[in-house]
This record gives sequence, structure tokens and C-alpha cells, in this order.
Amino acid sequence: MRLAERVIEFAIQIQQIPAPTFGEGRRAEFVRGLFEKEGLSDVSVDEVGNVMGRFQVVGRRSQVKPLIVSAHLDTVFPGETDLQVRREGDKVFGPGIGDNSLGVAALFGLLWGLRTSPPAPLLKGEGSRDIWFVANVGEEGLGDLRGMKAVVDRFGAEVTGYLVLEGMALGSVYHRGTGVKRYRITAKTAGGHSWSDYGKPSAIHELSKLVVELTSLKLPETPRTTMNVGKISGGTSINVIASEASLELDLRSEEQESLAELISKVEKKIGEASQADVAFEAEVIGARPAGEISKDHPLIQLAQECIREQGLEPALTSGSTDANIPFSKGHPALVLGITSGGGAHTVNEFINTKPIEKGLEQLISFVRSIPNL
Repeated sequence: MRLAERVIEFAIQIQQIPAPTFGEGRRAEFVRGLFEKEGLSDVSVDEVGNVMGRFQVVGRRSQVKPLIVSAHLDTVFPGETDLQVRREGDKVFGPGIGDNSLGVAALFGLLWGLRTSPPAPLLKGEGSRDIWFVANVGEEGLGDLRGMKAVVDRFGAEVTGYLVLEGMALGSVYHRGTGVKRYRITAKTAGGHSWSDYGKPSAIHELSKLVVELTSLKLPETPRTTMNVGKISGGTSINVIASEASLELDLRSEEQESLAELISKVEKKIGEASQADVAFEAEVIGARPAGEISKDHPLIQLAQECIREQGLEPALTSGSTDANIPFSKGHPALVLGITSGGGAHTVNEFINTKPIEKGLEQLISFVRSIPNL
């Protein structure tokens, strides 16, 4: 079986195991078993649920810093989601198949590729390198990158780099991490009956007014800065003046300074919305620090070369990924993709199967070439 088809089959097996954020246990256990079956050393599950295994390329001299290769286990879909997969021509459809079941499966594709054709310079006596394969938790939603935070706490700066795999980003080289701040904003009032207490403030009405105020804020196009109210909840019944309502707000920017400015404006709006008979509370429910690695860094240059080897034109870009954590601490890191696709974070998510071979070749070439840097 071709390497790409083998990885696709693995991706489908992984996708069939529900893994909502904070509920990745079953998928983690499946991957742990695969790591052990593949003969990785020091296979373990850490205190937050990350699965790790060590692969060593051995030479005759001193040890060089390890390379960390990771892919997140979790998906945005609740545990009860129908995970049925279907194949149509050169596409595979299924919730979470690209984000990030294919990324996790690519860990194994990389391992198989390295065993077939190991990093030659290390075999010529230039030292040994540990490659740590990591399937981590908590990348999506309110996971707040807790899995990667634990990984970076463990390995720190004593690494060759952190390579993060995403299923549907082939051709892109993420070298910048988008900063994110998330809030749960709650409005509280006395409430009452929709007829007899008409005129008293409704938490839903007041929260809606705040949404209008927030979305009227002018956001810069450069650096790209965004705002999204992704969820609203509250109220008791159609004929009840709501005594409580809340929303979840996502703020993002490519630069920490612009994000800080937006945060200040948002918090000011929240403060101004509070009145004698309406109370607003803002709880921080997530924060992802911004950061970057220079586009001239050898790892970024190498990644682009490996993409060009596959006949593709690389694109330097930014995003909110697990790489935010090492970026923010000044550690070398980047994100590479495996294929193209669409419908991410929807039940109609799909991956294109034809580019997967190129995605894997790009990945294997990148890791094999690192010893030359």
C-alpha cells in the first residue's frame, strides 16, 4: 500500500473516535497503543493527556537537540456528532477528517518515511537526535492550548524546533502566531414578567445592545484584527424578562499591541454598559499569546525549499495554532500542512487525497534535511 493511502486509512480510523476538547481520552489511548506498536521509546501519557513517544536516529558522536513533532488530537465537534465518512472521487468527507485526524495520522506517515530513508547526515557520525512524536490535547475551542503549554514546559528552549502538523494547510508555512483573547460576558438584571413588569431591563436586550456597541468598533486591516461573538445564551421563557444572559467573545490580532488596544476598547464598552439595574461581568476564558519566528530563520527557509521541491509555491502566513506557545517564548517553531481541503469545523469537512503524497514527501524531506542546518 502506498504511503499516502496508508496515512488516509489511519486518518479515517482516528477520525472515527470522538475527541471533543477535554474529551480526547479514547483517541489518546488509541494513539498511545499505535506508538507502542511502532516501537517508539518512552511512550507515555502526561498529566494533561498528551501522548508522547521517542524515535532516535543514532550516530557516533554527541547528542544534538531533539525535534518535537506534534499534532493535536481534539476536534470542535461534540462527542455525539455523527462521524460517518464517505469517499467521493479524490475527496474524503467527515467531521474532523482534516482538522486534525490527518495531522495525527501524518505523525505515523513521517515515522514510516524516516525508517525507509533515515536522515543520512546523522548516520555518518554527526551525532544522534531524538525525534519526539506528540499527539496533544486542548488545541481547539476553550482548550486554550493547554496541551502544547505542557509540551513546551517539558522541553523548553533545548530543542531544534517545534514542528506542528495541521491536516489542511499544504503549501503554507506558519511562522507567526495570531494573538487571541476570549471572554464570557454576562448581563444580570432583576428580570420579571413580560407584561406586568414591562419596562424593566432584560439581560438579553442589554446584552444585545452591547453586541451592537462592540461590533461598531473599527478594527485595523493591518495588522489583521478580528472580533466574533460566537455564542449567546440566556433567558427562561418567551414571556419572561431575562434576568441573565451571556455571550462568548473572540478577539484576535496578528500583533500583540493591536490586540491589547482592542481589549482595552472592549473592556471600556463593557464598563459603560453597566447601570444601576444592569450588571455586567467579564470572565477571561482563553488567551493565546502572539509571537513569531523570522521568515529568514533556517527552519522557515528549509520549509519553503521542501514545498518547492513538490512543485508548489510556499506561502508565509500566520494563524492561531499550537505553535503560538513556542513562538511567544522565542523558541523556533513552525506549522506545516499535509493536504488541501475545505469545510473545516463543519460536518461537511473534507480533504483532497491527491496532494497528500506531496504533503508527506515535503514533511519527510524537511525532517531529513534538518541535520544539515
